[in-house]
Amino acid sequence: MGLTVPDVEHTRAFFVAQLGYRQVGEVPNYPAVFLSDGTVMLTHWRAENPGKAVPFDRKSVIGLHHLALAVPDDAALDALHQRLAVIDDVQIEFAPEQLGGSRVRHMMMSIPGGIRAEFIAA
Repeated sequence: MGLTVPDVEHTRAFFVAQLGYRQVGEVPNYPAVFLSDGTVMLTHWRAENPGKAVPFDRKSVIGLHHLALAVPDDAALDALHQRLAVIDDVQIEFAPEQLGGSRVRHMMMSIPGGIRAEFIAA
């Protein structure tokens, strides 16, 4: 999956430091970085002109609604929420809660790069 972001380095640093991904490649003149958690491979490309880039609007723009990533269990989801809730460029949309009427819990937020992300306890 590829994501266009305004600042490749900033988004890369977030995925590495906060989500445990590792960088597995890059194309500096593109610029792009390739990140993996061992299961998922993500490419982050820098927008051609970040200052003029339009943020995604989930209700009116065709494209990725949100990035959904699994965490191992409820304890990991709660720990991730606590860790990310204090980061300035993370906006929590909602804290961990039940998904519909199921026993599954999830949370939604905007992460660096303007990406809307859901984390769900698997």
